[in-house]
Amino acid sequence: MGMEIVFPGNKKVNAVYKGFTTETDQPKNEGGDGSAPEPYDLFLTAIGTCAGVYVVYFCDERGIDTSKIKMRLEFDRNEKKHLIETVHIHMDLPPEFPKKYKSAVVRTAELCTVKRNIVDPPKFLVTADIQE
Repeated sequence: MGMEIVFPGNKKVNAVYKGFTTETDQPKNEGGDGSAPEPYDLFLTAIGTCAGVYVVYFCDERGIDTSKIKMRLEFDRNEKKHLIETVHIHMDLPPEFPKKYKSAVVRTAELCTVKRNIVDPPKFLVTADIQE
């Protein structure tokens, strides 16, 4: 499973993976063009959208409409480390959402693969070769 990272210019860095190109950029105040999300923003959105997909599958299997479910993420940040300490994922479920599934849909959102990879992180091996 390989991903190619390309450098199209200025502070843009893109990932080519599974036939899609994900564009990133840095904000103007950091020398970028501000034309795309920063990589860290994509990381954070991956957490939310992953949890959301799990909720969609859960609801689809039970015939529950997801159009009125609202999900939001909030982050507690450690300013000394410049890292997030806590990710809060909250769902506002509509009145017609079956009460018997409330805790189950929360547990389902917790199954998100992105979250699980953060909780049980992979090893990172960074190498380089100079091409001749």
